[in-house]
Amino acid sequence: MRGLIVDYFGVLDGTDEDRENWRSILTGARANDVRLAVLSNEPEGSGADRVREDAREYGIDHVVLSGAIGVEKPEPEAFLEAARRLELEPRECVMVDDAIENILGAVQTGMIGVFYQVFDRAAVEIRGLLGLDEAV
Repeated sequence: MRGLIVDYFGVLDGTDEDRENWRSILTGARANDVRLAVLSNEPEGSGADRVREDAREYGIDHVVLSGAIGVEKPEPEAFLEAARRLELEPRECVMVDDAIENILGAVQTGMIGVFYQVFDRAAVEIRGLLGLDEAV
């Protein structure tokens, strides 16, 4: 897989330990030439600013917010826009989200979906999909 698209609220904004673990995965993904994006249903405003700031801290170049594109997950266009920003086809992307309806929406556009509930469970799947070392 060449692209990793991650929801923000409920996924990237977890505990300090989870955030450090995400940094490790995202660093490993970048080292493997995986393109990174955040896709969030956040409207414009202070929440959107927080998402953008955290994305920069994580080293994520692309932030796709529903408030900016006028469409929310699980609408297909939201996932397609994230893939376009990464300059990839949906079938080249993994979508990580804590809402099952968003995972279903991503899968319907051709992406692989990872349902996020607990970091350690999702991390095993993400590492396998991205070909990352277990230590990453």
